[in-house]
Amino acid sequence: MLEVSDISFSYDSKKTVDAVSFTLERGRQLALIGESGCGKSTLLKLLYGQYDLASGAIHYDGNQILGPKFNLIPGDDRFKYLAQDFGLMPFTTVAENVGNYLSNIDKSKKRQRVSELLEMVEMSEFADVKAKLLSGGQQQRVALAKALAVEPELLLLDEPFSQIDAFRSSTLKRNLFRYFREKNISCIIATHDGDDVLSFADEVVIMKDGKIVETGRPKAIYANPGTFYIARMFGEVSEIPMRLLKPIVSDETILVYAHQLKISGSGLRATVRQSYFLGSHYLIEAKYEGGILYFENRVPILEGDGVFLSLNQ
Repeated sequence: MLEVSDISFSYDSKKTVDAVSFTLERGRQLALIGESGCGKSTLLKLLYGQYDLASGAIHYDGNQILGPKFNLIPGDDRFKYLAQDFGLMPFTTVAENVGNYLSNIDKSKKRQRVSELLEMVEMSEFADVKAKLLSGGQQQRVALAKALAVEPELLLLDEPFSQIDAFRSSTLKRNLFRYFREKNISCIIATHDGDDVLSFADEVVIMKDGKIVETGRPKAIYANPGTFYIARMFGEVSEIPMRLLKPIVSDETILVYAHQLKISGSGLRATVRQSYFLGSHYLIEAKYEGGILYFENRVPILEGDGVFLSLNQ
């Protein structure tokens, strides 16, 4: 089990990670999510032992994870950390990069392992291509395979799908997270994509300004986000006065995802500003007395058209 106990760290006078605590059991998948600069990447580096903590402690299976003041080579042999710069050797081939940490005693077994990993990340046809000749997305896939070559107990991933084509990333994510579960590999992924959290994570930690603002199961947090910031992590959301959607007198507001609003015969009055095609539906941006809101509709609506909206119960 990974135990993070009240850890803090700063590059200067302002804390980048501030009193962060959470636990992660073996084989579980945890997503770190939050706006850029919230401390996700720094937290991963602290977990790996790249920096010394200002306060607090990190333990894995009872053993303390220490920083460079205590270790000549940072990191723990049971962990793998994949940074956003990938860490590939540019002048060696894809296969050589992936097999770099594998034993040469049984070369047949090594080739088989490299082949399996390249197939999983859909890079088999590039096995003999030098890494420097690959696109950013291709390098990212090779880096993922390299990180798994010697199976870690805990894998730390920093935006691991950021440069991978959308049409390919969905399959890759399913392959990887299925593999993690089969091999009982724990994973902490720093991401900006709410779909990663909802589809693959067992637990989520939401960060803002270096602090944790919410932790829990993704489904529960999605259903009851608490604040606009938290809800915004999972898609377009509007904060609307409750009195405009329900027959009550109240100054309270309600957080509403775009799919929770529908056109009706009466209700909240709004004027359409733009329709965005999203494949199966349109995201409609509209103006109402309180500002801007978003809702989904099967067909586009002309700019300037008025609509009435109600909750999609």
